[in-house]
Amino acid sequence: MPRMTEVRIAHTADLDTATRNAARSLLYDVFDDMTAEDWEHALGGLHALIHEDGELIGHASVVQRQLLHGGRALRCGYVEGVGVRADRRGRGHGQALMEALERVVRDAYDLGALGAADEAATFYAARGWQLWRGRSWALTPEGVHRTADEDGFLYVLPTTAPLDLDADLTCDWRNGDLW
Repeated sequence: MPRMTEVRIAHTADLDTATRNAARSLLYDVFDDMTAEDWEHALGGLHALIHEDGELIGHASVVQRQLLHGGRALRCGYVEGVGVRADRRGRGHGQALMEALERVVRDAYDLGALGAADEAATFYAARGWQLWRGRSWALTPEGVHRTADEDGFLYVLPTTAPLDLDADLTCDWRNGDLW
């Protein structure tokens, strides 16, 4: 009989040092281009964690951001740091992580958003995330700047806010990757 995947949800403030270190190590193993700023982006919100035999094998987080769309500032649950250890993939762990975070997004935010690599796009689309077809922008200290490299990689999970997927979408400022 397959083992049920149990997901623990915890705020960054409630993670002990060992768990934070394990999550960071896991993400550095999963992503060959992971940076210190990418790790920082995953902090400050809620983390979905999966452990097997006392070891962290899956992580994802949702942090609050502000996106501008249609003349409105929207409270966004932005998904970061979704990763499952290589030897544990294909067993439903990614699905379990996303189910937990999507529940948070639907109950607490105007919309969800994430940046998806090509290999993950089908996974998110199958879960109801929709490709943003419009142009992407970012608020920066120098003003609003176009982020054309992100076009075609941004996905949203509509919740309460009316969205025009063909319109412009602007994210708030942060160090490192803006989206």
